[in-house]
Order: sequence, then structure tokens, then C-alpha cells
Amino acid sequence: MFNVAILTMSDKGARGEREDRSAGVIRELMAQQGWTVAGYRVIPDDYDTIVESLIDLVDRGQHDLILTTGGTGFGPRDNTPEATRAVIHREAPGLAEAMRLESLKKTNRAMLSRAVAGIRHRTLIINLPGSPKGVRECLEAVLPALPHGLEILTGRAVECGKP
Repeated sequence: MFNVAILTMSDKGARGEREDRSAGVIRELMAQQGWTVAGYRVIPDDYDTIVESLIDLVDRGQHDLILTTGGTGFGPRDNTPEATRAVIHREAPGLAEAMRLESLKKTNRAMLSRAVAGIRHRTLIINLPGSPKGVRECLEAVLPALPHGLEILTGRAVECGKP
């Protein structure tokens, strides 16, 4: 079992003007894995706020996985990828590539995603889109590989090869 945090970037959500439906999809998929959502925040699309929240969730939150939702597009307030890059120590580009590849099967707009994934200490951070449909598609694309990756990252497993 892994501890998961959800960080939603939404100016309207942070002001209470919009319901965060994407987090519900994440919670559903995490429950199917038997993983615990131990942290949840809705914050504005502000670069400094995103950086501070990611650092806090990783360095003080004891989470194995942080799933962000929102702020990965071309909008002037879409700061999630840049903020994520500012806090990670190593990128995990295959995850973002797999999400875009799977999403491209459904819409050509997937190529507009700037989502990234990476590692800070022993925590994996993955940027997801802001829409519930996009969250489901992207998360389902990478979920099969996440248990093994998180086991290696957290030190629960040391071998990468299959028996």
C-alpha cells in the first residue's frame, strides 16, 4: 500500500467557485489499487504556491506519490509543470510520454499537454490534466507500472528484473 496526496491547481476551486471533480476520479482509482489518499489540497494556479505545496507535501507529508491535477496546458496561469520541475531532483519522462501517447489515441489536443513527472527524495510526482476524463485516461495509462516503480523508489523492492 502507498500513501498518496492529491494537489489540485485551480483558481476557481481554491475560491470555492468550482467543484474539484478530478480529485474524485483520482480517489476512485487509488482505492481500486488499495492505496490511501492521505493528503488533499486545492490551491490557486500560482507558481510560488504550487512550489511551496509540493515541497511541503514531499518533505513533511510522508507521501509516496503526489498526483497533481490542473495547470498543464497553455493558459497564462498554467504553472504546474514549471513548479514541478523546480522541486524535483530527477525527471521520469516515460510517465508523461505514456500519458500523452494514450491520450493522443482519443484526441489530438493531448499533444498540448505540458505535464511532467519526476522524483523528489523518495516521492514520485505526476502531473495530470484538469479534466476528470483526462485524469482517468492518463492515470489508467501509467497505473500498471506504478506499483513496481514506487516499490523501487521507496526501497520496498530492490530488484528490477522479473523472476
